[in-house]
Amino acid sequence: MAGNATRVLIVDDEETQRTGLANMVTAWGFTAETAADGQEALDKLGTFAAHVMVTDLMMPRMDGFELLRRLAAQGGGPPAIVLTAFGNIETALATMHDLGAFWFLEKPIEPRALRVLLERAAAQQRLVEEAERLKRELSYQGVLGDLVGRSAPMQEVFSLVRQVAPSKAAVLVSGESGTGKELVARAVHSLSPRAAGPFVAINCAAMPETLMESELFGHEKGAFTGALERRAGCFELAQSGTLLLDEIGDMPVATQAKLLRVLEDSHVRRLGGKSEILVDVRVIASTNKVLSEALRKNELREDLYYRLNVFHINLPPLRERLDDLPLLVEALLRDLNRKHGTKIVDVAPEVMEEFHRYHWPGNVRELRNTLERAAILSGEGTIDAVHLPRNFNAAGAAVQPGGDHDPATVRLRVGATIDEAEKELIQHTLQHTKNNKTRAAEILGISLKTLHNKLKEYGAAEGEG
Repeated sequence: MAGNATRVLIVDDEETQRTGLANMVTAWGFTAETAADGQEALDKLGTFAAHVMVTDLMMPRMDGFELLRRLAAQGGGPPAIVLTAFGNIETALATMHDLGAFWFLEKPIEPRALRVLLERAAAQQRLVEEAERLKRELSYQGVLGDLVGRSAPMQEVFSLVRQVAPSKAAVLVSGESGTGKELVARAVHSLSPRAAGPFVAINCAAMPETLMESELFGHEKGAFTGALERRAGCFELAQSGTLLLDEIGDMPVATQAKLLRVLEDSHVRRLGGKSEILVDVRVIASTNKVLSEALRKNELREDLYYRLNVFHINLPPLRERLDDLPLLVEALLRDLNRKHGTKIVDVAPEVMEEFHRYHWPGNVRELRNTLERAAILSGEGTIDAVHLPRNFNAAGAAVQPGGDHDPATVRLRVGATIDEAEKELIQHTLQHTKNNKTRAAEILGISLKTLHNKLKEYGAAEGEG
């Protein structure tokens, strides 16, 4: 893939070697820059956007190993072709494996082999750049990663994600439950220089306080009862990548203080450990709490809040972006068809109208669950009002549970037994499904066999009466 647009950075401490290589690749039609060691290479990459890097391993000041480590810690640089002396093949292979080098060449260099590798590495880099370009274009069409929306509030979210992704800044994502906070975190990660690194998420609300520190920081064997072996924590697992601290407001305050220290000095000590581990992790935190209230109630430490809230993204609830419903429904149905093998093509117009009238307290997660249930019941074709859950009436309109006009409400007299309540619920559900037992069992969350057994019991009891 030679040509003036293909830029090559050559890193070698021997002047004659790097000058000779530069002259050779220039003659092939590439644009070349040179650096005498790893430090100069890092400086050059700040202004010279190389498509490929050719680097020696043994150099003074900063060698090739440290150069590749630094680039990996920053999210990765251009594909690197490593030059190695005869007899150091094992070292070169380890460098490819551990530090992500593209390939290696023994000295003295065989020109034809170098040219082929340069063209292949440049082609790979072009593919990466093209993929990034397509991602950016899709975001302007209402899709950014797994986020969907053309409404003004979501386009603002997309813009913020694109702006913060290339940086190293901590991000705080707020929004009601079900709005897609983890999807925002994944979009930031996928558009960042760390995209090739791991994305690790931990739900602070679902983790018992006694296990939280171990999950975050790891532990040594014997650190506490049940610690039968050494275990890496989330910070180590997310090395060179991104760590999402989901529902940070539910993290115990004592653990918040220890987390703050890690964020400030980038060092982790495993529970029971004697040494600290340097970690290079981008942290994204999310919360469904109102931040001002969480601070006032001391649920979130103020110093931790300011450390995490370098860049704030607030996700709007679904009720404030109802214009996105058609696009969301289309994307969700496509995903659900893949998941369940269904063939749903659309929702009926009256269903979409009711979706627009509904408040969606559970946000996009509730919409997905509603569609998933409907897709299973329908199987193919169009989702109709009959496929909607019980909090929608016969025409698909949302109603307040318990209202006098709600046909899906089961009324029980005070003093009714559990068995009587169960029987009333099952019979009412069968009426709602027009005696479709399979659908009734789905709604009730029981197996069809259990439903049949219950109906036999009721029939036997009535016969005895």
